Amino acid sequence: MIIKNGYVIDPVNKKEGAFDILIGRGKIKKVAKGIKASGEEIIDAAGKIVTPGLIDMHVHLREPGREDVETIASGTRAAVAGGITSVAAMPNTRPAMDNAERIEFLKDRIEKKAASNVFIVGAITKERKGRELVDMKAVRDAGAVALSDDGGSIQDESLMCDALKKAKESNLIIISHCEDKNISKNGVVNEGLMATKLGLRSWPKAAEYNFVERDIKLAKKAKARLHIAHVSCKESVDIIRKAKAEGVLVTAETAPHYFSLDETACETYDTRTKMNPPLRSSEDVAAIKEALADGTIDVIASDHAPHGKHEKEIEFEHAAFGIIGLETSLALAAMFLAGEKTSGAETARVDEKTARVDEKTARVGNSEGISDPGWRRLVHLMSANPARILGLIHKGHLAPGADADITIIDPEKEWTYTKNSIRSKSQNSPFINRRFKGKAVGVIVGGKRCL
Repeated sequence: MIIKNGYVIDPVNKKEGAFDILIGRGKIKKVAKGIKASGEEIIDAAGKIVTPGLIDMHVHLREPGREDVETIASGTRAAVAGGITSVAAMPNTRPAMDNAERIEFLKDRIEKKAASNVFIVGAITKERKGRELVDMKAVRDAGAVALSDDGGSIQDESLMCDALKKAKESNLIIISHCEDKNISKNGVVNEGLMATKLGLRSWPKAAEYNFVERDIKLAKKAKARLHIAHVSCKESVDIIRKAKAEGVLVTAETAPHYFSLDETACETYDTRTKMNPPLRSSEDVAAIKEALADGTIDVIASDHAPHGKHEKEIEFEHAAFGIIGLETSLALAAMFLAGEKTSGAETARVDEKTARVDEKTARVGNSEGISDPGWRRLVHLMSANPARILGLIHKGHLAPGADADITIIDPEKEWTYTKNSIRSKSQNSPFINRRFKGKAVGVIVGGKRCL
């Protein structure tokens, strides 16, 4: 297979421009100008951006246990539709991925059903209850690429310290869901005027940033790697930025909803805007955008969280937290990173009546003329950095010998995200009927075209 005439962006290898890509036996063979074809399948990528396959390192596939809302098959089809070639599946399945046997079981299902690469994140504690650490070496040897109790936060500081030390011994990174439940309690929306106006229980930002500060302090003490999940507020950003400057081995992610929506999206009591952590203020949104631009936040991950109608179409207080995001994360990232200064993008509003995106979108010309640092930053955030953090050495770049996982993006393609177009089994998204610009039009996984 040869991809010709595309604009290649591979920041790891500092390669950017109009190049052809030769693929053979599932690997990248060559990236150069004017590669001659001799019987290979040719993909014409003129006017398109060609990147290393996008990697979403925070996805809930729900299998095993909640196949009614998502499966490995449906979730990975949604990933491919969104331009994503690899996902990291979080361990809050039923049962949790907390031992080698369960991970081996899940690997077998993945091999039979997945449309994209799936990497398994193991639990930190047994059943994710925050009481007893798992056998980390056994979980690693079974194939886990990281550890997390996502959805559950380890409240015991001593146990979290031990977890970081043992994860370091096992050469695994901990992905921390930072939530001090003594503060968040039963909150459902951001603390402030909006919570008061809506008459809903508030969720103070301190519930997040207190544990961000705690876990960074523990990681520094243990000299262990730490990754902070779904950063949502300015204070967390400030703490992470300071820690990085001090040399702490910390990385961080945010999700598209934290830079495209703010707390005012909850005004209509739409449960599709109920998140964990909750949507924050416009000041927090601005801080997240700045952190994406300056490298404080390393990764954009969807935190794809499918739920059934019976879990979302109920009172706001009782509805489940989270939204699906695999099919919209690329478009939302492009909207806020490419073609404009990140800090200048306006906050999105949920408006299904107009079904329009109000923000400026990326404007990119033909393959010879594409040059936008926003797209380069997007590739860092959605491919190169997730691969580096998870230790996926053959992904996130296009060097010869790398896995032939490739995303081809049409930055000018306008499209509408509709219920009928959703590949996920669930439809809990606040972006339904929104008009976007920028879409994956080609996806190659392991040298095989999937889109």
